[in-house]
Amino acid sequence: MKILLTGSNGMVGRNILEHASAADHDILCPASRELNLLDSLLVHDYIERHQPDMIIHAAGVVGGIQANIAHPVRFLVDNMQMGLNILTNAYALGVPRLMNLSSSCMYPRNAANPLSEDLILQGELEPTNEGYALAKVSSTRLCEYIHREDEQLLYKTVIPCNIYGPHDKFDPEHSHMIPAVINKIATAKKQGSDSIDIWGDGEARREFMFAADLADFIFYAIENFEKMPQNINVGLGHDYTINQYYQQIARVIGYQGEFKHDLSKPVGMKQKLIDDSRLKQFGWRYKTELSAGIQQTYDFYLSHIKQ
Repeated sequence: MKILLTGSNGMVGRNILEHASAADHDILCPASRELNLLDSLLVHDYIERHQPDMIIHAAGVVGGIQANIAHPVRFLVDNMQMGLNILTNAYALGVPRLMNLSSSCMYPRNAANPLSEDLILQGELEPTNEGYALAKVSSTRLCEYIHREDEQLLYKTVIPCNIYGPHDKFDPEHSHMIPAVINKIATAKKQGSDSIDIWGDGEARREFMFAADLADFIFYAIENFEKMPQNINVGLGHDYTINQYYQQIARVIGYQGEFKHDLSKPVGMKQKLIDDSRLKQFGWRYKTELSAGIQQTYDFYLSHIKQ
């Protein structure tokens, strides 16, 4: 198929392009200078000119808890605008298939774990990333509405758990937890620091999946798109505490110092574990265990990030 991939320069996009199955398709991956997703007219013209058989919408303004707290306007407005521009123009031009990549952050903050797909809009969102979550909820609902109006248009949403891996952001101000901790511990080891701060008590639980596994799911979904549910969680089905992630990363890096907890810092939701029941029924399972994924991510860090 001819597939338009948005966000091809991001972590998820690059892992999609590096997957072995990418060679089976004609993948259009315009850079932002070629296609500004915030400009609806440009999006319309690009889709009309290239006539893709499918769109994978993986673009977005992303970041960890610090970035979400500092820039809520951009996380809401830019992500919502990109989603609306892609979806409404694909709909207007009759693109038959669209895979919308969302996020498990759009589930209610106080919902019982594991988080099932039916919980969308069933409660208050987590304040620390509310803007991003609102944008993702809007795109997810719009996919449902489009398919409701025209059943021939398969516009479906993938809801990944937290993702990490090669091509991630390691800058502390913009990164998610695992790359931020890799950078923090690697720096502490290099500088000879004997202790590292952890935000909160470290008992909050998170589910992180290796980015190459998400790419693997995406190509599995492309081949089985008709039977894929309208909304589907993609993750491990189990989680770890923040303390356990720190310990595993320290083990991979070879850091011997101690951890100290800063209880004055925000920690976000206490747990965010997806329900993988639909994923199991769909017939896909992750491949990369945590230790192997962290090792590969650390190897990427060493080879690509200036020390």
